[in-house]
Amino acid sequence: MSLFNKVLASVGIGAANVDTKLEKSTYTAGEIMRGEIEVRGGNVAQQIDTIYLTVYTTFIREANDKKYTDKAAVNKVKVSEPFSIEAGENKVLSFSLSLPLDTPITAGKTKVWVQTELDIKNAVDPEDKDFIEVKPSKLAASVLDAVKGLGFRLRQAECEQASGRFRGHYPFMQEFEFAPTGNYRSHLDELEVVFLSQSEQSVELLMQIDRKVKGLGSLFAEALDMDESFVRTTITTQDLPNLQAKLQQIISKHL
Repeated sequence: MSLFNKVLASVGIGAANVDTKLEKSTYTAGEIMRGEIEVRGGNVAQQIDTIYLTVYTTFIREANDKKYTDKAAVNKVKVSEPFSIEAGENKVLSFSLSLPLDTPITAGKTKVWVQTELDIKNAVDPEDKDFIEVKPSKLAASVLDAVKGLGFRLRQAECEQASGRFRGHYPFMQEFEFAPTGNYRSHLDELEVVFLSQSEQSVELLMQIDRKVKGLGSLFAEALDMDESFVRTTITTQDLPNLQAKLQQIISKHL
């Protein structure tokens, strides 16, 4: 019977399983996540080589004129050394995991989750997936609020495959697409904002300012993508008191 149970466990039937319990479901980028991992033994004793915790997000990748949804790791840590778990035994491990400052914000179609994976030789590896809500860091939130304060409405937020020119730590960039309202409605089609890098003291922004077509000359400019201006700028904590005015000045130069 024991041998039969081992065979079943090797394909995931009656094997050990895992359940991760986070302290909460909403975090701010840059925060430390804490919780417990409960490993429950199955019908037979098993050797757990290690446990990994990975923060994943989804992003859109284009290939051969088609769009695919992929996942990418934002952070991955090893949380245990090898150990054995007996049949029916419960083990609980505490953990802490850093959520990087440049973790995508769960706005629009962006999803972020913590995945727990047990590495068991010659067996199906058990896993657990916990979706979380990620809010922007204080500085990133200030930038997004300033853009909204200028009369822009967030229309879409999505992680897309990054080009080689702008690729950083990850294979994607999160794009925030804003629709103009108020005075900007007659001048712009849209404004896109990307956080290229972030720290506690500064963020590097890439802004795509898409002007509205006016007349035949502008129509040709749009066909050649000449109606779009790309602006790269750095915002620091010292800019916060006058942040909205600084962004307004940048946008106004490209109307």
